[in-house]
Amino acid sequence: MNLFKLKMNIENLLEKALKLEPLSAEEGEFLFKKAPITELSFYANEIKNKFRKPEDQNKVGWIIDRNINLSNICVTRCKFCNFSRSKNSPEAYVTSMEDYRKKVDELFRVGGRQVLLQGGMNPDFGLDFYINLFKDLKHNFPNIVLHALGPAEICYLSKTSNKTYREVLEILHNAGLDSLPGAGAEILVDRVRKIVSPAKCSSEEWLEVMHQAHVLNLATSATMMFGHVETIYERMQHLVALRETQLRKPNYSDGFITFIPWPFCSDGTRLDKEFGPFARVSGEEYIRIIAVSRLMLNNIPNIQASWLTVGKEIAQICLHSGANDFGSIMMEEHVVSSAGANYSLDQNEMVVAIKEAGFIPVMRDSRYRFVE
Repeated sequence: MNLFKLKMNIENLLEKALKLEPLSAEEGEFLFKKAPITELSFYANEIKNKFRKPEDQNKVGWIIDRNINLSNICVTRCKFCNFSRSKNSPEAYVTSMEDYRKKVDELFRVGGRQVLLQGGMNPDFGLDFYINLFKDLKHNFPNIVLHALGPAEICYLSKTSNKTYREVLEILHNAGLDSLPGAGAEILVDRVRKIVSPAKCSSEEWLEVMHQAHVLNLATSATMMFGHVETIYERMQHLVALRETQLRKPNYSDGFITFIPWPFCSDGTRLDKEFGPFARVSGEEYIRIIAVSRLMLNNIPNIQASWLTVGKEIAQICLHSGANDFGSIMMEEHVVSSAGANYSLDQNEMVVAIKEAGFIPVMRDSRYRFVE
């Protein structure tokens, strides 16, 4: 293909994306590989503003929340995870209610309300365990927001309780579940999942749990962990799968409120030992993912930059490349940090970082609504 035709193809696809017309996985791959990063960023920013009111286009959201792991005991033993332990491990633990109270008290003291509650598939945790835990937390902390579990856990509970996904979600929602994180997505292509997380739910199951959550109007997020055994095309397939699932949501539902991509951190993981070594995702590649995600996801309103895994400076550039949210200060994160992610920001540093990037920092809630 000569340079003129190449440029014309790039411009045609970028203009197509700007009209919020869906790009195919092949078109997304082409742009990711061939388009100049300056053009990707420019168009991604233009598309970002289509989802914002004019008065909000210079605002960037952020939140204070706390990641509390229910336990580090998990039977899936995904090959990218250094955090999980077997039930008989001397390092195995289950978080006590006393610890929850202490951790949530600390969160509330610094102005946070949302708890990201995760812990994998502990064989001793049945549906009743989560019902009682959520009710206890809501009783002790009526203002707490429980952003908890994920599709993989819902699939697991569905099988162990002999209930449908929707029944499990309804029961947990009635017990206090407020929103469902996009955990366990990795890459939504089964070839990849069979390598990195063979004991977890399939792509189809993950997406169906999210659809049932959308039917119940639970707020949900979508994620992607990339930079391991997947191809660029499979990353684009992942984005198309999210977009198509969003198309299925009822009109009354927000569906996927946000998309959060983060690069695989490989230090010491079994995946790195078996299939690596994996090179760290570069800053430019991450910016390209953010920008192309904004081009591809024409029906998901928010894109979050993962400063936790790429650092403040790259995340700041992402705010000019399609991202409109800086995420959370992430009190107490253990999973990706155990594989080599070692960046940190406190509240003041978060606000300063957003201002340094040329934006107005505004606190938000779990549904990405700005709050005082």
